[in-house]
Amino acid sequence: MTPHGWYLTPAGKQLTLGSFPMNAVVSPDHRDMVVTNDGQATQSLQVVDLANQKVIQTIPYKSPQSLFLGLAFSPDGKTLYAASGGNQEIRVYNFANGTLTEQSPISMNGSTKTDFYPSGIAPSQDGKFLYVADNRNASVSRIDLATKQLTTTKVGPDPYTVLLNRDGSQLYVSNWGESDVTVLDPNNMTVEKTIPVGLHPNALAENPTTGQIYVSNSDSDQVSVIDPQQRDVIQTISLAPYQGALTGSQPDALSFSPDGKTLYVANAGNDDIAVIDLGNTKDKVEAKVRGLIPTAWYPTAVVPSPDGKQLFVLNSKGLGAGPNPNGPNPYTDNTLRYNPQTQDQWESQYVGTMMKGTMSFIPVPDNDQLEKYTEQVKHNNTIAKAGAQSEGKSTFPIPAVVGQKSPIKHVIYVVKENRTYDQVLGDLGKGNGDPNLTMFGPKTIPNIHKLASQFVTLDNFYTDAEVSTQGHNWSTAAKSNDFTEKATQGDYSGRRGGDDFEGSNPASYSQAGFIWDAARRTNVSFRDYGEFVNYDANKGWYPKSPTTIGYDNVDHNYPGWNLDISDVTRYDAWNQEFQQYEKNGNLPQFELVRLPNDHTNGTAPGHWTPDAMLAQNDYALGKLVNTVSHSSYWKDTAIFVLEDDSQAGPDHVDAHRSEALVISPYTQIGKVDSTFYDTASMLRTMELILGIKPLTQFDSSAMPMVNSFTDHPNFTPYDAQLPEYPIDKMNGKDAPMASVSAHMNFSDADLASEETLNRVLWRATKGNVPFPQS
Repeated sequence: MTPHGWYLTPAGKQLTLGSFPMNAVVSPDHRDMVVTNDGQATQSLQVVDLANQKVIQTIPYKSPQSLFLGLAFSPDGKTLYAASGGNQEIRVYNFANGTLTEQSPISMNGSTKTDFYPSGIAPSQDGKFLYVADNRNASVSRIDLATKQLTTTKVGPDPYTVLLNRDGSQLYVSNWGESDVTVLDPNNMTVEKTIPVGLHPNALAENPTTGQIYVSNSDSDQVSVIDPQQRDVIQTISLAPYQGALTGSQPDALSFSPDGKTLYVANAGNDDIAVIDLGNTKDKVEAKVRGLIPTAWYPTAVVPSPDGKQLFVLNSKGLGAGPNPNGPNPYTDNTLRYNPQTQDQWESQYVGTMMKGTMSFIPVPDNDQLEKYTEQVKHNNTIAKAGAQSEGKSTFPIPAVVGQKSPIKHVIYVVKENRTYDQVLGDLGKGNGDPNLTMFGPKTIPNIHKLASQFVTLDNFYTDAEVSTQGHNWSTAAKSNDFTEKATQGDYSGRRGGDDFEGSNPASYSQAGFIWDAARRTNVSFRDYGEFVNYDANKGWYPKSPTTIGYDNVDHNYPGWNLDISDVTRYDAWNQEFQQYEKNGNLPQFELVRLPNDHTNGTAPGHWTPDAMLAQNDYALGKLVNTVSHSSYWKDTAIFVLEDDSQAGPDHVDAHRSEALVISPYTQIGKVDSTFYDTASMLRTMELILGIKPLTQFDSSAMPMVNSFTDHPNFTPYDAQLPEYPIDKMNGKDAPMASVSAHMNFSDADLASEETLNRVLWRATKGNVPFPQS
């Protein structure tokens, strides 16, 4: 099951691969397939013996060595080329008898130090040139393989891949960062035309029979069909799973049956392969989706066997994460993550690196089998309903449908950072928690414990993201799009840099935008505190992209991302406005408040200790709830709290399980709600209260949090608790497990405290990780 609650029942046999496989090519002799694994963990090329369905070679690349998407054999099949992403080169291998032998790479940036970030690649038919999509340089390059000289031409933003048509006369480039495809003359590398397609195009494929070019549009859930003579889109194929579906299918790979009559599309968001009968454009017989084949999580490639009888499918997230009881710990992460002796063990329990991709071997289904597969996909991707609890009750706080009234008129949405359920609430004494994994108890975070007990305990809540670049999009847009999913892998492993996913990069925007866009469309008043903002000495904190949040919707005094600013300071800035709103009776209907300091700075000397940062964060949240609950707005307000992701802790159920709170007179029930909820569930619940339409298939299909609410409110206010742990305690110069040293200094009483020693012992016993060598 994915964190969204959708089932995974992949067809065919599954072969375990490496970290986030993105692309694969079949060898010219049809015996082997080469896969590029491009995830956060150790990246690799793997050779798969197709007949025996097993991996026969793995070439690993630890960060900063990298790979990214591009793979191609030379026309004679003796050489394999692989794009290296952040290493700014094309890797070159001899290939013989199923074995790759690495040769000297082709450097792309030379003395210029241009950040090309090579992505998709394609060789010329004569084997003399290699064409490269330069993902971070908004360009495409032609490499003369004899002289290693580059000819580079600017195209659209974030080009994903290239395709050289079969007669070598046209070079197509998909511009991932916008909504078009560039056509170039491959002989002189001049741009001949830019063709509008759907939003954020990625994969390209040429029909082997008709020569038409097909483009998957990852954020509009369509395939555009381009006529190479007209150089225009002549047909658009919808991949919506049902009539009226919002976006979320997220196509990212294309291939054809050998006869050119069937198109296979990997729908990464829906975890399936769409089987499309292409019809006949000459006779105006439209293409249509004939059926769906279930896959594992987030398919990224679909390749038919040369005889057309089998499909090979890459699934980048495989079968998910599962529990990680030896997961991250902010007191030891900086040492264990970068120590070669412990790095692999650390990665095996970190949600961003612990998932393994798979390869599915699927016999091409006949009509009967395809019909069964299609029904299975529909069952897997269930659509939740509000439930009988809210049906027909005008007084119930969660409407059954958008447009019904709710007694709740104001929503405050608090987004925090990176904690798992067990890490902060495993010791709560009720619900499904493991106290042995709790790192931050009531002395450090008393308010989170008290709020979870006094209101509703959510012990089955999951973040839909692995890390924050995805998490802030999931938390605000009900989706992490294909650009975000794939670029994140390099960003979070030190192989890529400079992408800003939180508001300033349009490549990360999905079609419907963000929840504040939906609020604007519904005339719901909105105020932003710290989300998607930058700082300027003259402007204060301002939106990274004024076209999204809007300059006037941001509190310019409220600090955004800066972990050297206390969350209590953030509370003070928020409270200054709240007091004015209460005085004037004009509190916005929807507020988004970012409290990021539970992220922590680890043990970096000169920064607050992890416990101090958790205590700050806890106290700020407690004070916010205290303020609201003692105000005139308490009677009609709900405060929703979540972590944007769960990457920084252990959990005995699943590495995606996380802390979440819903605080309102309508949730002051003191009960455990073990309903399966996720990030999209929280968004869906807020949307129903505010009368906002859903953004994507994910919040549209999510289970609203109705079982956490009652129509018998308890208006007792909440009193904040001051943590016993000092919220301003700093890591010492020789702090335990400091980021610059593994040295343990027991000469200082603070550093040798019982608390510190207990954490070291926890890591050694529960974490089963050896002590770093001093």
